[in-house]
Amino acid sequence: MAGDPYAALGVSRDASADDIKKAYRRIVKTDHPDLNQEPAAVARFKAASAAYDLLKDPEQRRRFDAGEIDAQGQEQGPRWRTRQHAGAGRNPFGDAAGHAGDPDLSDVFADLFGQRTGGRAGGFGGFGGFGGARADQRGQDMRYQLEVDFLTAVRGGRTRITLPEGGTLDVAIPKGVRDGQTIRLRGKGAPGLGRAPAGDAYLDVSVTDHPLFRREGDDIHVVLPISLDEAVLGGKVQAPTIDGPVNLTIPRGATSGQKLRLRGRGVNGADQHVELRIAMPRSVDARLAAFFEEWRQENSYDPRRGMSTG
Repeated sequence: MAGDPYAALGVSRDASADDIKKAYRRIVKTDHPDLNQEPAAVARFKAASAAYDLLKDPEQRRRFDAGEIDAQGQEQGPRWRTRQHAGAGRNPFGDAAGHAGDPDLSDVFADLFGQRTGGRAGGFGGFGGFGGARADQRGQDMRYQLEVDFLTAVRGGRTRITLPEGGTLDVAIPKGVRDGQTIRLRGKGAPGLGRAPAGDAYLDVSVTDHPLFRREGDDIHVVLPISLDEAVLGGKVQAPTIDGPVNLTIPRGATSGQKLRLRGRGVNGADQHVELRIAMPRSVDARLAAFFEEWRQENSYDPRRGMSTG
């Protein structure tokens, strides 16, 4: 990465760590090579990734701001040395330090001076120029699909996936991961060439549905059946949550569709919303029918009053 890492992310030098992370995520969503193949987008993504790698580490950021290291994380000092009489046909940069080992520049030199073969760039070693310098290139990023069950997604956990090319990958599922979110595993992509690091693995998360729970943002929603007598008389019942059952107080005279809130029982401290639904008994016996016949004579009411469209 060359230039100013703050400019690459589009943030000011006094930006907070959260601002830096948000800026990087915005660029990933628009310019990741899997989403946008335009050369300008690829370049922006590459610059932003290198900038984020530097600035997300508080100590590295401090040292960069203080001028102790450059934008590549190298100790600050003269990067280029000019040879006065570079021979004709030789590398125009002479034997300048920092070129051959810079993974961000290796592709450029390979294109300019020859094709990469056997981990070396033709036109460098023994051909006049860099005298055997290796073509260090960062490994390719890899992308995989990862299906996660609902409860593991909201509670976090660990899983192991089998890679299409063979082998396995252990993955830590962050608490609260969302459907469609991407998990980045640094250094778990394809191996790099020479001394360059491996690429990253990107896991596109697909969260399966749950038979009881539904998620909206970080809130959890559930429908809770209650009996006829619980609706009339109220009482305490057990309600399922993503962390296990809890006691819930049903108010006297509850009705279907009424919603109760369990504070802090959602994802990351959000809430759970419980929608009550009255479930009639499987059969209405003679005593229950007789009771309601008598009750209706004295307490009849019309719950549909006011619904007429005429």
